[in-house]
Amino acid sequence: MSGLGIVMLVHNSLDRAEQVARHWTAAGCPVVIHVDRKVPDTVYSRFVASCSNNPSIVFSDRHRCDWGGWGIVAASQSASELMLERFPEVRHVFLASGACLPLRPVQELIDYLSDRPRVDFIESATTSDVSWTIGGLDHERFTLRFPFSWRKHRKLFDTYVKLQRLIGFRRKIPDGLVPHMGSQWWCLTRQTLSAILQDPRRKLYDKYFRHVWIPDESYFQTLARLYSTHIESRSLTLSKFDYQGRPHIFYDDHLQLLRRSDCFVARKIWPRAERLYQAFLTDQAGAMKPAEPNPGKIDRVFSKAVERRTRGRDGLYMQSRFPRHGSENGLTSSQYSLFQGFSELFEDFEPWLAATTGARVHGHLFGPERAEFSQGEAITNGALSDSAALRDYNPTAFLSNLIWNTRGERQCFQFSPRDTQEINWFLARDKNAQISVITGAWAIPLFRSNMNFSEIRSEAARLQQIETKQLEVLTSVWTKARMRSWTLADFIESPMDALQGILEEIGMQKTSHLTEVPTMVDLSGFGKFLQNLKNQGMHPYLMGDFPADDVFGRQEKPYRKPYLVQ
Repeated sequence: MSGLGIVMLVHNSLDRAEQVARHWTAAGCPVVIHVDRKVPDTVYSRFVASCSNNPSIVFSDRHRCDWGGWGIVAASQSASELMLERFPEVRHVFLASGACLPLRPVQELIDYLSDRPRVDFIESATTSDVSWTIGGLDHERFTLRFPFSWRKHRKLFDTYVKLQRLIGFRRKIPDGLVPHMGSQWWCLTRQTLSAILQDPRRKLYDKYFRHVWIPDESYFQTLARLYSTHIESRSLTLSKFDYQGRPHIFYDDHLQLLRRSDCFVARKIWPRAERLYQAFLTDQAGAMKPAEPNPGKIDRVFSKAVERRTRGRDGLYMQSRFPRHGSENGLTSSQYSLFQGFSELFEDFEPWLAATTGARVHGHLFGPERAEFSQGEAITNGALSDSAALRDYNPTAFLSNLIWNTRGERQCFQFSPRDTQEINWFLARDKNAQISVITGAWAIPLFRSNMNFSEIRSEAARLQQIETKQLEVLTSVWTKARMRSWTLADFIESPMDALQGILEEIGMQKTSHLTEVPTMVDLSGFGKFLQNLKNQGMHPYLMGDFPADDVFGRQEKPYRKPYLVQ
C-alpha cells in the first residue's frame, strides 16, 4: 500500500465518486469517503453497499455540508481522523471532492510526494496578500459573526453584517493565530494533520472558526502555519474560478487543455463528461510525460474566457452583460452615421450619399410610421422588421442589432425631431456614432406644406422644443459620439465645405473633392416664412440668422451690361 491516502467529500453523482475512488485504490491509495448528510439515507446505503467489496474504501461519520458553513470543515476533520486511525502507513492525506478527477497516473503523484516527505501542499496566505476574495469580506470574515446563510438568507446576512459594523462589534481572534486563506483542496503530511486534529486547544479553535465565514478556506490554512515545517503555498488540485468566484466546470472539450496543465488532479468535472473519465481513468503510462504541475500554462486561456464573459465583443450583447446598464463592451459593433436635416434640405440626398460613399443609406429608421430601411425593404439583416411597434419596444436593441448584423458595411440613416426620441441618450453615449445635425431644418417641410398657418405655428413650436432637448443630450458632458452641428443658415451659406468634411469623416480620402452634389430644395420665401412665425408669436431661433429678404432663395438677378471706362 502506498503512503498516500485520499479523503473524498461527496454530495452528488455518487456513481462517479465510486468510479474515481476505485481508481485511487487500484493504485494502492486508501480512500475515506464523507457523504453529505443531505443525501437521502436510502441513496447513501446503496452507495455504501456498492463499495463494500473494496476494503480500501471506508466511510466516515456524516455531517450536513452547506456552502460557506462549518459542515465542510467538520466533514474533513472526521474523514481525516478516520484515515489516520485506520491506515497508519499513510504519510500524506490528499483532500478531494467527488467531482475531482486524477489527470496523471496515480503512481506519479505517489512518487512526487515520496520525494517530498515533509512538505505540506496547502494554499495559505494572509488576507493582505490575496486579491481574490469574493463578496467584499476579507479580514472581517474573521472578526464578525455569520449565523445566516449568504446563499439562502442574503438579506439577513447583509443586514446582520451592517449591524455589526454599525455598533463596532469585533470577535477576538485566538492568541497565536494569524488568519490565512486559500484553496480548500490541500495535501498535508500525517505529522501536520495529526497535530491540527490532536491540538489541546482544538475545541477553542473549532468554536472560533465555526463562526468564520467560509471556514473551509481558512481553518486548515491557518492552523497548518502553527505546525508545518515546510509549506508550499499551492494546491496540487487544478481549480479555476471565474470573476464571480464560481468554479469553472470542465467538459469533454477541455481534454487537451487539462493535459497541458500537467496537474495531478482537477476539479470541477462535469459528471457526464464521458470522454474525460474515459481518458484519465485508464492506464496513462507514457501518455503524459512526468512534469512539475504548472497550471499557469493554461491561465491565459482562462483569462481570455473571463475577458470574453465580462467584456464580450464590441456591440454584441449577451447574458452575462445584458441588460445591466454600463456593462456593455461598446454599445454598437462598428461606426455608423446619423444625418438630421439633410433629407429635408436636399431633394435627393439619400441616393446621392449612397452613390458617393458606397454605404447603405436608410431613411428615417425611427420614423413614427415605420423603420425606413434602404430600398424600401420590409425586413433587413437579422430579420429586423420595419414595424414601428416592434422597433419601439426596445429601440436601443433595434439599432444595436442592425449595426451588428450589417457589420463590415457602413450604415447611414436619417433622423428628425418627428422621430422616436428615446434613442437620443444611446446615440450620445455611443462612441461609434457620427452625428451630423442641421438645426432648424425641420421647418422646411412645414414651409412647403399646405397646412393652415396656425397649425404650422403650433407644429413648429413642438418640433423646436423637441430638437432643443435633443441637442442638450447630444452636447452634454457624457456624450461620446462624434457630433457636428450647423444652423440652417450657416449650412446653406457654405454647403460644399460641410458636405466634404462629412464624407471625409465617413471614410473618403481627403484628396477627393465633390464633383456632384445633391439638389437643394427651393427656399424662395423661406425667410419671410420665418418672419411670419415671429410675427405670430413663435420665435424660430434654431435656424440661425436667416434674413427676411430671403438672400438664400433662388431669385433671378437682373443682368447688367458692364460699362466701358476709357
